[in-house]
Amino acid sequence: MEAASPAGPSVPQPYAPGAAGALGSLLRGLKGQLFTWNILKTIALGQMLSLCICGTAITSQFLAEKYKVNTPMLQSFINYCLLFLFYTVTLAFQSGSDNLLSILKRKWWKYVLLGLADVEANYLIVRAYQYTTLTSVQLLDCFGIPVLMALSWFILYARYRATHFIAVAVCLLGVGTMVGADILAGREDNSGSNVLIGDILVLLGASLYAVSNVCEEYVVKKLSRQEFLGMVGLFGTVISGIQLLIVEYKDIAGIPWDWKIALLFVAFALSMFCLYSFMPLVIKVTSATSVNLGILTADLYSLFFGLFLFGYKFSGLYILSFTVIMVGFVLYCSTPTRTAEPADSDVPPVTSIGIDNLGLKLEENLPETHSAAL
Repeated sequence: MEAASPAGPSVPQPYAPGAAGALGSLLRGLKGQLFTWNILKTIALGQMLSLCICGTAITSQFLAEKYKVNTPMLQSFINYCLLFLFYTVTLAFQSGSDNLLSILKRKWWKYVLLGLADVEANYLIVRAYQYTTLTSVQLLDCFGIPVLMALSWFILYARYRATHFIAVAVCLLGVGTMVGADILAGREDNSGSNVLIGDILVLLGASLYAVSNVCEEYVVKKLSRQEFLGMVGLFGTVISGIQLLIVEYKDIAGIPWDWKIALLFVAFALSMFCLYSFMPLVIKVTSATSVNLGILTADLYSLFFGLFLFGYKFSGLYILSFTVIMVGFVLYCSTPTRTAEPADSDVPPVTSIGIDNLGLKLEENLPETHSAAL
């Protein structure tokens, strides 16, 4: 064989290993960014919240379908009472500015509005099922996510990147897939008596949820989790108790109480209490928006349990929907947002990295020097 001339043209083979190495480094970097410990922990916490919501949905459906008990305000009232007994009483024994009376003197009216928004958001969404269809509720309930992002922009000074908007679009695509699976599986019903009223109730409820979640993120990150839950427990108990006497006293009087119904009420209250107790912990290390994206899978968990408990029909689109939502959720969590605190804010300036997805930002700063060197 004739040897290649040293002066001959260069061949591309020597560059192939370098290109492959660069591609491998890119894939490893992408894997390291998307599947860090903090992101995996956030996913696990988000799905724990989804399971709590699933527990409230299943117990409510058992009460409504098997025992003909439809008392959403009573169920919420029990949850607020638990929050009051656990967190509000704890605040009463705090000292200094964290004491219950001190908080009430300074900002009682703010927490009245917060409690009203939280109570009515729960009530409006449940009441909407009497007027509109399951599909409308599932789709329009997602209206709360763009409202939440807008409120976070103006109130929390969150600044989003293109990745966040793409991730939200992916999650909403997953919800659309889930709704399509519901229709194909025969879960869509047209029994709504007034679809327009029902749709308006869903939009109002979703907007109030967004208001409540933004306030929760503000209080949890800048004040304390105990203060938020204690104030919600106090004013939620008062407001839901008054509304309970007005709108549900006849329904409550007609409940055929036995140990099974009582057990379902207890299961609902515990699921709701766990949801309220754990959500601030997740919001503190992520954001209200990422939490709301993560709990989009709650309906899917309810559907999976419904296959065995209520005889739902299975569709492969449910698995596809779950996968799409989780991809969008991971994509959103993989990119930290920025914040733009105003100059006169009493919050320490964090304009370069913000306070959203705090755990991710700590990881983000570590490899900066190494990446620059590479």
